[in-house]
Amino acid sequence: MIQLVGISKNISLDIRENFSIRQNDYERKIKGLLEFFEEAVIISTCNRTEIYFTNNEINNCTLNKVFAALEWDLDLKKHVFHIGGKRAKEHIVELASGFHSKILGEDQILGQIKNAYEESIKVNTKRGPLQRIFQVAITCGKEFRTLAKLYEIPVSSASISVNQALSKGAKRFMVIGYGDVGSLATKYILSHNIDKLYIVVRNSLKVHDFEDKRVEVVPFEEKNKKLNDVECIISCTSAPHTVIRIDDIDKDYNCLIFDLAIPRDVDDTIAHYQGIDLYNIDDLTLLDDENKKMRKKRMDEYKWVIDKHLEEFEVWKSVKELSPTIQKLKKCGHNVSEDRIISFNNKSTEENYKQIGEKMIKSTADYFINRAIDVLKEEKLTGDIGQCERILEKVFLNFQQS
Repeated sequence: MIQLVGISKNISLDIRENFSIRQNDYERKIKGLLEFFEEAVIISTCNRTEIYFTNNEINNCTLNKVFAALEWDLDLKKHVFHIGGKRAKEHIVELASGFHSKILGEDQILGQIKNAYEESIKVNTKRGPLQRIFQVAITCGKEFRTLAKLYEIPVSSASISVNQALSKGAKRFMVIGYGDVGSLATKYILSHNIDKLYIVVRNSLKVHDFEDKRVEVVPFEEKNKKLNDVECIISCTSAPHTVIRIDDIDKDYNCLIFDLAIPRDVDDTIAHYQGIDLYNIDDLTLLDDENKKMRKKRMDEYKWVIDKHLEEFEVWKSVKELSPTIQKLKKCGHNVSEDRIISFNNKSTEENYKQIGEKMIKSTADYFINRAIDVLKEEKLTGDIGQCERILEKVFLNFQQS
């Protein structure tokens, strides 16, 4: 059974930070989960941490194993939800389509799901239903966004931050961190008429060369030299500690700061400074009301795409359950053909080559036809002839010979 452990809704940011899993710790955490479960995938973003795995039982003992594998404090169990089966499968497909994001319909989650899936593939040895449902979710997410044309109502934490800063007249920006969010923020900023953009990174090789004269790449240790030169800071690193401390900011400094990281990048006491407007990831949802209703209406109209992909998964699952029987059938066919080949090689000579070949081919066909006739007779005697007859007709009669 596919199961999911995630953080409950409306949990405060300071609690959510305790569940955050850094990207470079994924492999170790997944290996920990695989000590208890056959498959596992971890999604950990600025807005969520969700653990997917396969297990036959869904109970408190299972939940304790997840907490043990991830080294989470058991006292935090009251802040999570634990679901399985149909609800878990629906959740991941809906998530990939943007339904469970704090910013409804945001498009970053699809790439994050894809990255999480690829990370799990590196570690997981088993390829089962969890792998398949993630493939379905990624495919569904792409199709859903294309058909619903959500790109006509673009939204992300990065775009909301940039638009808010521009609406307040900001012309000089700093982006700290150049992962998925940082590069997206950079793209949005440079698409507008701004004066300056500083991109702060620890490794300048991560930033592609910019021909744009408005861009300056700044080493992380030199960022404070540029702080007083900007009107908006967007911080989105994966650092486990704050990267903008209260000592870094002048009390008379006027600036918009958007902290899009979990754990948070910015010391929240900075918000006490009169000239600082500090927004965290939760604050951004309050700035998104303008387009939210429009996206909700558009997304509800295309929910049939999700239903279609979930139905396709159930078909795959049903067929997958036949795999042991299919393998037995293939083995039977292999054994019969091997036996006939051996007989052919033992009995054939140049003189009777054609005659023996025809006899072996007929013998192979007779083996399966005679077995089908025997089964048909047995089912007739037990009174179950109807279904058996229909199946045998499909197998042996209703096909086109090639």
